[in-house]
Amino acid sequence: MMIEWADFERVALHIGTVVKAEIFEGARKPSIKVWVDLGDLGIKKSSAQITQHYQPETLVGKQVVCVCNFPPKQIGNFISEVLVTGFPDQNGHVVLSTVDKPVPNGMRLF
Repeated sequence: MMIEWADFERVALHIGTVVKAEIFEGARKPSIKVWVDLGDLGIKKSSAQITQHYQPETLVGKQVVCVCNFPPKQIGNFISEVLVTGFPDQNGHVVLSTVDKPVPNGMRLF
């Protein structure tokens, strides 16, 4: 399906740095809670099913690409404010979308 440029512009994809991460105790599927510094957008929370490749301590300091204009979503006792993006590996486990060089937090993908 082809989309118009305006469709792409509606998705707010921003880079941020993980400043805090912890195992999501009580989640139905193994997950990690992350707090992402998105610069002028602030620090936003997300729940990510990324435990196959990541541990909380390895996430802090990592820059990740987030969708920032979804409405907040209740996940158990946690409110997810952004969607941390990734791609499935050969087994369907999430590999995070990131950058190969540091960029300022909050920058928008174009």
